[in-house]
Amino acid sequence: MDGIHITSLPDTWWWPFVMILVAGWLATDVWRWLGVLAGGRLREDSEVFVWVRCVATALVAGVISKLILFPQGALAETSLALRLLAASCGFAAFLTFKQRVIVGVLTGEVVLLAGWVLHDVAF
Repeated sequence: MDGIHITSLPDTWWWPFVMILVAGWLATDVWRWLGVLAGGRLREDSEVFVWVRCVATALVAGVISKLILFPQGALAETSLALRLLAASCGFAAFLTFKQRVIVGVLTGEVVLLAGWVLHDVAF
């Protein structure tokens, strides 16, 4: 019998990438579409909307805290002081420039990368 057998799929090189794409899509896109459908019916000052915004903010704060306090990979090579400085500068830029997230993120990245490069040059 020619063709692809279900038992041979996990042995192919591309199978993990297909699983990541499918699982990633199912895990996120379905909820995004449901959020769009439900969000259009919610008032901005409703308790549900305020709760969702609080949970989303807490999740972002948790991820940022984890990146600063318990970094992995290349970020672990930077000092805690540099990571705190980059986060502080990013937050200050966010507040200074009318709460634009992209300005805060880019400022934090520039400070982090500049500190990393200057540290490597100095040592």
